[in-house]
Amino acid sequence: MKRFRRHGHESQRDRLKQELFQFNKTVEHGFPHQPSALGYSPSLQLLAIGSRSGAIKFGAPGVEFMGLHDESAAVTQVHFLPHQVELVTLLDDNSLHMWTLQAHKGLSELLEIGRFTLTGPPRALPHVTRVTAVLPHSSGELLLLGTEGGHVFIVEVPGFRELEERNISLDQVQSVPEDYIGRRSLEHVEALQENPVDSNQVVIGYDRGLMVVWDLEKHCAVQHIPATQQLESVWWTEDGSYILSSHSDGSYCRWMVGNSDPTTEDEEKSDIPYPCKAIMKIMQLPTEEPPFLLFSGGMPRASYGDRHCITVIHSKTHVALDFTSRIIDFFVITEGPQNTDPSALVVLVEEELVVIDLQTEGWPVIQTPYLVPLHSSAITCSHHVSSIPFKLWERISAAGDLQHTHYSKKPWPITGGQSQAADPPQRDLLLTHEDGTVRFWDASGVCLYPLYKLSTAIAFDTDADPNDNMNQSSEGEWPPFRKVGCFDPYSDDPRLGIQKIHLCKYSGYLIVAGTAGQTRLDVREEPVLFPPGFQPFALVQCQPPAVVTALNLHSEWKLVAFGTSHGFGLFDYHQKNSVFVCTLNPSDQLAMEGPLSRVKSIKKSLRQSFRRIRRSRVSLRKHHVNNAAKLQEANARLEAELAEMELAPVQRKIEARSSDDSFTGLVRTLYFADTFLSDSHNTPSLWAGTNGGGVFAYMLRIPPVEHRAEEPVTAQPKEIQLMHRAPVLGIVVLDGHGTPLPEPLEVAHDLARSPDMHGSHHVLVVSEEQFKIFTLPKVSAKMKLKLTAVDGSRVRKVGVASFGSNRTEEYSESDLIFLTNQGDVHVVSLPSLKMQVHYPCIRKEDVSGIASCVFTKHGQFYLISPSEFERFSLSTRSLVELRCLVEAPLRRVMEHALLNDEVLQEIQKSLEGGP
Repeated sequence: MKRFRRHGHESQRDRLKQELFQFNKTVEHGFPHQPSALGYSPSLQLLAIGSRSGAIKFGAPGVEFMGLHDESAAVTQVHFLPHQVELVTLLDDNSLHMWTLQAHKGLSELLEIGRFTLTGPPRALPHVTRVTAVLPHSSGELLLLGTEGGHVFIVEVPGFRELEERNISLDQVQSVPEDYIGRRSLEHVEALQENPVDSNQVVIGYDRGLMVVWDLEKHCAVQHIPATQQLESVWWTEDGSYILSSHSDGSYCRWMVGNSDPTTEDEEKSDIPYPCKAIMKIMQLPTEEPPFLLFSGGMPRASYGDRHCITVIHSKTHVALDFTSRIIDFFVITEGPQNTDPSALVVLVEEELVVIDLQTEGWPVIQTPYLVPLHSSAITCSHHVSSIPFKLWERISAAGDLQHTHYSKKPWPITGGQSQAADPPQRDLLLTHEDGTVRFWDASGVCLYPLYKLSTAIAFDTDADPNDNMNQSSEGEWPPFRKVGCFDPYSDDPRLGIQKIHLCKYSGYLIVAGTAGQTRLDVREEPVLFPPGFQPFALVQCQPPAVVTALNLHSEWKLVAFGTSHGFGLFDYHQKNSVFVCTLNPSDQLAMEGPLSRVKSIKKSLRQSFRRIRRSRVSLRKHHVNNAAKLQEANARLEAELAEMELAPVQRKIEARSSDDSFTGLVRTLYFADTFLSDSHNTPSLWAGTNGGGVFAYMLRIPPVEHRAEEPVTAQPKEIQLMHRAPVLGIVVLDGHGTPLPEPLEVAHDLARSPDMHGSHHVLVVSEEQFKIFTLPKVSAKMKLKLTAVDGSRVRKVGVASFGSNRTEEYSESDLIFLTNQGDVHVVSLPSLKMQVHYPCIRKEDVSGIASCVFTKHGQFYLISPSEFERFSLSTRSLVELRCLVEAPLRRVMEHALLNDEVLQEIQKSLEGGP
């Protein structure tokens, strides 16, 4: 019976874990890494992007689907089947894959339903069946596959059955003048296009220039167009009367269709807009006025050969849209009664997706609501803030709206499918930091949407011009270039990189800390006008200049704590002066007894601190005067070694660290707490943890409100040391109930209960190797949880999160969550330090993902590539996930309904005895 009760207790605990914890990878945010192919379905109004890693992502805002091919081959082409929910992908290993959106319980899911590789005739050479062009036929039942050998194979879909009797061999299309054949071989199939007004006709374009109009029903060629330049693309005009071809010499030609005599001059118009790079793709779209003409490439080789351009010509308007990365592909969305009026140009380039409004004067860009390039300049760190108050949210959004006035007012044109996701219960912000800017993203739901951008670079003298405008173009320049897109390939000033940030959502104060590195940034002497939004009112510069490694803000006390590789300091931003600076040096470490000891004499500690500061200042002064280059070299080496330390995926068992380690003075964490550091009463305090295992505590005296502007903030130091000297990553004070202390101003806004100040407090110190809880104010060890060191596990990221039961709204608890260098995420109970659950989350080889992990209050983010975040959740109650439905297009549904009516009529006739 006793054993039964124990088993029942364990089962109850397991049930509780199931109610609180569940691991789910839910949403991917950002722009696909290394895109390689683009597709679009006009009937579904969905786009698809394939990548070099074999991933495929498609949908619309809030309606997104992700798939990954088993093969590690790049996706080279993506094609939707007309009027269906299927698409076909071609990989560079020459395999074709069929995907479908299958509805289940009111939601659609992406499934791979078939794969196929052309085999060709027996003993055929590989190039004979190497697919170079794919054309889904408008019937939705056939795929035409042009190959490197010049043949066109016809395959039935979705079953991928090859229709050998309908294949088009190279021999069948070569009835052209002998001098043409003698002068050049046809080589591979470059392009396939269907006649918009006659689905039985397709044009086959060969690399060397020949184009053949082929009749699928009669199985014969009906026209040969013997172009003499190497072919890049073809386009059949909407009325079926002309074919446009673009060529490698920068020319494009227009050919009349229907002339059966191949020896006559079929070419009606030939033009070379700006010789002489190849025009890679060309389109012509009808309008009431002269047609829209769009083509990519064709730039003058000598002067603009490195530009990535799409030229748009309509009536008297002629613009060369100049992108900052290579063009992958583009298409035009049309609308109107005949669905032929150009509405928007969608361009996939290597680093972003850009959509141009073709109906508004000036052809402005439409702001991207999803697939946004998070990496428009390199992401150096990220910060998440949960449950933003409505007033602050409105102010940030309003400031962002003023920055977005250059965008088109047209809504996003890709609108397919329906989002079934619930409205987000709160407003969350994700802040990313790059080229001296802080970008605010709406992270509340399934779409990561840009809200506002704060630029800090304009406060400093740099090489960049704050008045630079990407959209400015030179007067009279030809071609008439216009810069488009937000990706900046030249944001590479390392001094501007932002490393740490802290936003107090209750007071609206924001603190941003940068890299600086070996070169101190000079502040602009002339007045600088910041646009509406966050306004700077204090600037603190560390000496010697170094990367800021830790940062914290207490808006109720109006204090900022910051740490570098040289030490840490406290700044009073209300009075705008320094409270204290503690310079750390490995040779000045205090000799401590026990695993975590108190400094018995505050006076002795103060004397040692001042001596250490004086010696360090003298040393630094001499160092700077004698050889400034050595300081630069040392800082560079330290930053490189710090980055390596942060990213190390697996480490051997680590013994006690030596105090001679040059990293011991590097500050890893800073923490404010109102707690008991003395026996008499609670007091404000600042805690700092270093890379050498040092834990510093300062008792703070904050003047009362009525004297806050005149009386200084004072600090009394108290130092404690971990025996094994492992880097300290986190410090958390637990109140009398064992609950982490609330955030500053959280209680004042009635969003948290007041901490228990009657029972004894505890401090939790998190190092790379273990978690220890100590009593306060005695600072005696109470309990610990040690990570196993055999397999090289080390804590890399740590945070506190709230977990609520999915069965009852009343129950929730705060737990410790941490990520190891093995890529596992763990949940530990507080204050008992018991392991609750752990899940494999990130591949241990993915050092970028591990290093960039950001813990939130309920869910998590981490980078899966330089341009994407993947969102995952540990909570059963707080789950942001994609729930989408895509229904079959109306035309296909009607066809099925008509077919069923015919079947029913046949059955009815047979029952009535009819014919």
